[in-house]
Amino acid sequence: MQIACLDLEGVLVPEIWINVAELTGIDELRATTRDIPDYDVLMRQRLKILDEHNLKLADIQKVIAGMGPLEGAKEFLDELRHHFQVIILSDTFYDFAAPLMKQLGHPTLFCHRLGIDDAGRVADYHLRMPDQKREAVISLHRLRFQVIAAGDSYNDTSMLSEADAGILFCPPQNVIDEFPQFPVAVTYEELMAAFKKASTEI
Repeated sequence: MQIACLDLEGVLVPEIWINVAELTGIDELRATTRDIPDYDVLMRQRLKILDEHNLKLADIQKVIAGMGPLEGAKEFLDELRHHFQVIILSDTFYDFAAPLMKQLGHPTLFCHRLGIDDAGRVADYHLRMPDQKREAVISLHRLRFQVIAAGDSYNDTSMLSEADAGILFCPPQNVIDEFPQFPVAVTYEELMAAFKKASTEI
């Protein structure tokens, strides 16, 4: 039995923090795991910026409420679920993701939680576990599933390496250069073809 594991932001939906940056005019929030591989460094930077600009969870949720999946993402996900069981493995937060999951048909999502204080301020973040994408693949292997995984960024590469087959989807050039072992897809048609090819080869 094979399971498809997908990253969320950059694969199925736009980068949430980039959208927040664009709507607030705070360019420092544009940084993602494409730019800063260390997730703790990235999140501590984000929390500091939110505090400096007095942005609260409700402000971010307003941005997310106006977002939708990437063009073609819902159709791709629907087709993928005809061929595989699908799990979304993401470093986003349940506090952010619910509206987007609804638009995608409520796929299974494993991610993290934010720490929100009484004033609605994003005070902290809580990882479900360190390197949770890779750990999820390890656990699926223990359950005797084969895993094909796709992602776009540094924080996906341990998941891709642990999977039976890994695919990069629309990654930046620096990730392509550092991880040449993974095939690259730049459209959903190419990504579907890569999943089907991997399925026959593993």
